[in-house]
Amino acid sequence: MKPLAVTAFTTTNPAGVGNAATLSALRAGRTGLEPNTLEWAPIPCWVGAVPAAHRIRLPASLADYDCVNTRLALLALEQDGFLDAVARARNRVGAGRVGVFLGTTTSGIRSTEQAYARRAADGSLPADFRYDTCHNMDSTTEFVRRALGVSGPSLTVSTACSSSAKVFATAEQYLRAGLVDAAVVGGVDTLCLTTLYGFNSLQLVAEDVCRPYDAQRKGLTIGEAGGFALLEEQGGALQLLGYGETCDAHHMSTPHPEGAGARLAMSAALEAAGLEATAIDYVNLHGTASPANDIAEGRAVHALFGDRVPCSSTKGITGHTLGAAGITEAAIALLALQAGFRPGSPTTRTVDPATLCRIEVAGADAKLERVMSNSFGFGGNNCSLIFGKAA
Repeated sequence: MKPLAVTAFTTTNPAGVGNAATLSALRAGRTGLEPNTLEWAPIPCWVGAVPAAHRIRLPASLADYDCVNTRLALLALEQDGFLDAVARARNRVGAGRVGVFLGTTTSGIRSTEQAYARRAADGSLPADFRYDTCHNMDSTTEFVRRALGVSGPSLTVSTACSSSAKVFATAEQYLRAGLVDAAVVGGVDTLCLTTLYGFNSLQLVAEDVCRPYDAQRKGLTIGEAGGFALLEEQGGALQLLGYGETCDAHHMSTPHPEGAGARLAMSAALEAAGLEATAIDYVNLHGTASPANDIAEGRAVHALFGDRVPCSSTKGITGHTLGAAGITEAAIALLALQAGFRPGSPTTRTVDPATLCRIEVAGADAKLERVMSNSFGFGGNNCSLIFGKAA
């Protein structure tokens, strides 16, 4: 594929609000995760929250969209000059030529959970509950489109934890087809009863902080995050070089034991970028810290890259931000390229030798030209992205 310029990007996650705070946490190996103190979800586990999002107030013109998801979306949009970057693109190509493509798993479902807690005696939901602008899967995407003042094509991708990685692929297809001249991609997901109790019921949530690829790993830590990137045909020092999407459909919630679909996604990304595996300098793993995921992904990465390529999972720093995991880790990959720093897996203590691939626990300065970011979701929805420096 023809490389696309990443002319702006930003991430807001439990480790930091904006790129600088996130990079600082990555360099320090500092986790943004904490023991769970949510009164409305008293599960013995750790979580990754973004408290600053709760202090955000939406403009009056967008008040109907007010929920925890859109507050986090707006907080993220306001970081790293992203609003200005989109405004420049909008002024250059026209509002109707800027598309918005976002990923999420549950959108603003927390607003529905809160509405159910306030049901009337006859079971009716409160009058101020707005499903269409808060919980609907397209509501955050529409909010972002309106907040940015653009009117090009927009859509929401919901493929579990690969959602906001797959939007890069969708945007590339729209750009290649000539339907847009610039594309805002990203994703937002927030803590809610549905995911906390849902993953807990699957026995996938660890009581301790998550420890990806650790021999004693017990499961994941759920976090919330929002992030965005602006893709254009030209400009910028960083590029999307390739992507690969597959669906192995092995099981509803368990990956193929050998990571067959994951390996195909990584291979497809390399093929799209016109690169050999030897061209990749670092792989940001999906690395959820669930026993099945880490074994399968580790084997798939090892089968393709052997022991040469340093790998790490940054979920011990940000948590598993589900539908926002793809954009969070894409932003981390871009930060790694920009800063010349390879993140580590700071909550990992003893690497499980059965995972095979080369896990680097400690972060380090490194000469990085091309990095891969993996995002794999339930049902075998797999997406691998390759980013690099512009030639």
